[in-house]
Amino acid sequence: MISSPQSQSTATAVDPSPSGAVKLHRGLGVGSIVFMVVAAAAPLAVVTASVPIIISVSGSIAAPQFFLFATIILGLFSVGFTSMSKYVPNAGAFYSYIQRGLGRHVGVGAAALALGSYGVMLVGLYAYLGVATTKLLTAVHIGAPWWTSAIGWVLIVGFLGYRDIELSSKVLGVLLVAETLAVVIVDIGIISHGGHGGLSPAPLSPSAFVTGAPSLGLMFAFFCFIGFEATAVFRNEAKDPDRTIPRATYIAVLFIGVFYAIAAWAVVQGLGIGNAVEVASREPESVVQSLAAMYVSPILTDVIQVLLVTSFFACVLSFHNVITRYQFTLAAKGLLPKAIAEVDDKHHTPSRSSLAFTAISLTAMVAVAVFGWDPITQTYMWFSGASTLGLIALMAMTSLAVIVFFHTKARGPSMWHAVIAPGLAFIGLTVILVLVIGNFALLVGSTTNAIVLGGIITATFALGLAVAERIRRAHPDRYQALAQDV
Repeated sequence: MISSPQSQSTATAVDPSPSGAVKLHRGLGVGSIVFMVVAAAAPLAVVTASVPIIISVSGSIAAPQFFLFATIILGLFSVGFTSMSKYVPNAGAFYSYIQRGLGRHVGVGAAALALGSYGVMLVGLYAYLGVATTKLLTAVHIGAPWWTSAIGWVLIVGFLGYRDIELSSKVLGVLLVAETLAVVIVDIGIISHGGHGGLSPAPLSPSAFVTGAPSLGLMFAFFCFIGFEATAVFRNEAKDPDRTIPRATYIAVLFIGVFYAIAAWAVVQGLGIGNAVEVASREPESVVQSLAAMYVSPILTDVIQVLLVTSFFACVLSFHNVITRYQFTLAAKGLLPKAIAEVDDKHHTPSRSSLAFTAISLTAMVAVAVFGWDPITQTYMWFSGASTLGLIALMAMTSLAVIVFFHTKARGPSMWHAVIAPGLAFIGLTVILVLVIGNFALLVGSTTNAIVLGGIITATFALGLAVAERIRRAHPDRYQALAQDV
């Protein structure tokens, strides 16, 4: 349980009723929500860091196909996800959908797993952002430990998270446009020069897809989409939730998938069909910067280095906003202290929830520094791997919950929306989950780490089940209220 400071005069307590949702309403449109969830995917960071890794680990030039395949799976997931959002009018997302379809016990387990998964991901991202910022400062002869940079970003994010959500949306919109433009310029530069030896359709061929280890390529490509599912978390603040959330979800999935596929195709063309795997394996961290200098201008390399920091900042701000709204919903349900379910009368934000997770983030950064963990090879790798495992499991459970819900508790959507699309998504996500489990040691650095972190993820879900059982036995009225909308 998270403790909160004493109530301030500008905060209004809420109970498990729609009143808190009304206070949060800000009339956010499709664009504002898309900016926030696409920023969470960190497009520039993915293109510069993940695309070369995908080419390297798969041993294949088929990276564009891996992104397109992931887009199809997540597009199918979105069909059921958005269809059910009209029947679950609260911002609990994974928790709410799974609870409605698979029962209160599993729902509370999912709530614990979601909060833990998003939380550790954000801690890992702060560590990475701290390192990237310190490297940038070093380039201009300013020395600072990585953890001081990370703490500085925690405070900035905490300030923006406490304020009106529209301010975060505007900041994210500017940063997202800047980083997207940088990638587009690199793409255009490579394509206009004809790449390395002429443009080729080979990366899109079936033979390229089956070369090397496509399962690893698909697994890593799938990781790059984490965050798009957060559209439903902003339901309380959306202008017209039943229309805004589905549209934002589909736009986010399609934009992310097509953007990554085109960028991956351009990177392969820039490196050369016959050279891409070798170069990406040898120098993955500098591939895109080198291409920018070669095909556009050396100045763009410096610009990308700056925008890489802002890309990660946009990512952590987005996830902070997601977590604070998740905590708000769980607190209103009585699963976290009620003090967290308070809305600031001035900014119309879940202020206490934002303050609570800012405090947790600060504590985590200090702990990582005290323990002496490496911010990249340990903190970021361990935490991002663990969170990915948890979130993919939640997506698979959500797809199953959609099918069960529409089969047993609601009628209305077509067979495509209620069974076929979520069923195909469940199969695809289960396959990805099996791949993640089978390669978990690769993700987190060692077999020992895999056992420990996998055990923690499993224990988080089990803890949620235990909490649900305790509430059922000791507070049956509260247990029944878990199914009510907030």
